[in-house]
Amino acid sequence: MTSDDTLARLAAVIESRKAGDPDKSYVARLFAKGQDAILKKVGEEATETVMACKDGVREKIVYEVADLWFHSMLALSVHGLTPADVLAELRRREGLSGLEEFAARKAQSRDQEEKKP
Repeated sequence: MTSDDTLARLAAVIESRKAGDPDKSYVARLFAKGQDAILKKVGEEATETVMACKDGVREKIVYEVADLWFHSMLALSVHGLTPADVLAELRRREGLSGLEEFAARKAQSRDQEEKKP
């Protein structure tokens, strides 16, 4: 079993639950509240991940990162995206220097700005 498989299965569970009964499903409850509620949770989990890393307790870090990934997957789902989309982007970046990647994105952004009327 690969991490791709685990993420794909979790994404399928999210999809199956997001239109469910908000009284019986945490996922359905967040989707019923809308994107802002999901994004708020992503922010909260990101902060908790930072704090766990500052504390340096491995188990706590793993727990908080799992929460962050889960809520990030909800945000992806809102936009019709999947973990496979993120994994494809990570594969695309594989072997690139972080500085080269940043420079390429900056140049692309600059090109797009120049094309605007």
